[in-house]
Amino acid sequence: MSPSPPPPTTDFSDPPNYTFPTHRLARVLRNPDKQPVVLVACGSFSPVTYLHLRMFEMAKDYVRQNTDFEIVGGYLSPVSDQYKKPGLLSAQHRVNMCNLAAEQTSQWLMVDPWEAFQSYQRTAVVLDHFDYEINTRLGGIATADGAQKKPARILLLAGSDLIATMSEPGVWSEPDLDHILGRYGVLIIERAGADMDQAIDSLSRWRHNIHLIHQLVQNDVSSTKVRLFLRRGLSVRYLLPAPVVDYIEEHGLYMDDGPNASAASGAIAAEKEKGKEKEASTSTAAC
Repeated sequence: MSPSPPPPTTDFSDPPNYTFPTHRLARVLRNPDKQPVVLVACGSFSPVTYLHLRMFEMAKDYVRQNTDFEIVGGYLSPVSDQYKKPGLLSAQHRVNMCNLAAEQTSQWLMVDPWEAFQSYQRTAVVLDHFDYEINTRLGGIATADGAQKKPARILLLAGSDLIATMSEPGVWSEPDLDHILGRYGVLIIERAGADMDQAIDSLSRWRHNIHLIHQLVQNDVSSTKVRLFLRRGLSVRYLLPAPVVDYIEEHGLYMDDGPNASAASGAIAAEKEKGKEKEASTSTAAC
C-alpha cells in the first residue's frame, strides 16, 4: 500500500489587500450524489490565449461524461514575476488580461491573483492554498437540501507537457509529485504529436488520479507564438479574446524586443525543432 501524501500546507502569507475570488464559485451542488470539483490552471498566461480558456471547456465536457464529479468553479492562477521565464510580462498586466478574458468570455471562470503577487510558490503549495480557501475557510460546498457540506476536490488542469516533465527523473521532487498527483490529481489536455504512454507508465502509482483528455479539435496556439507575432507586427485577433487584444494594443505590450528577446527567440527555435512548446517548468504547471 502506498503511503499517504504529506499533509497540506495551512500556514499561508497573503499578498497585500488580497481577497480570494468566489463570485462565480457554485456554493451548492446541483446533484448531491456528485463530488464537487474545482479546476485550477497554473501558468504564465503571457498572454492568456483561447487555448487556455478552451482547456477548461474540454475539461468540463470530460468531467460530465466520464466521472462522478461536478465542477463548481474554475480558476486561472498566473505565476509570480519571480518565475523569470522569457517573455514573462509583469504580474499586474497578466492578471489584468486574465481577468478580462475570464469575465468577458465565460460565465464560470475566475482569476486568483494569490500566486502572482508574491514570491515564487510551488504548484503543490498553490493547490494547498485553493484547498484551504474553499474547504477550510468556506467550509466546502453545500448540498441542495442544506443538510451537509462536501469538501471540494482540487484538480490541476494542464497540457500534456506537464506530464512529460513529471515523468523525467529529477525534474520534479518526489514529495511534490506525491502531493500533486496523490493528494489532488490532474486533468491533462493531450496535444498533437505527444506520446503520453511512456510518461504515464513512469507515473503509474498515481495513474488513478491522472485524467487524459483528447483534443477533438486540435489547437496549437501558444503564448510564445502570440508574442512572436506581436513583435513582428502581425495580427493576433481571433487567437486571443478581443478584450485581451485591445488591452495589449492599448498598453503597447510585447511590441519591442525587450530584455528577454534573445531568450524568447531561442525558445521559439526550440519549439520549431521539437514540434511543440515546452510550457512546463521544473516546479510549475504552465498551461
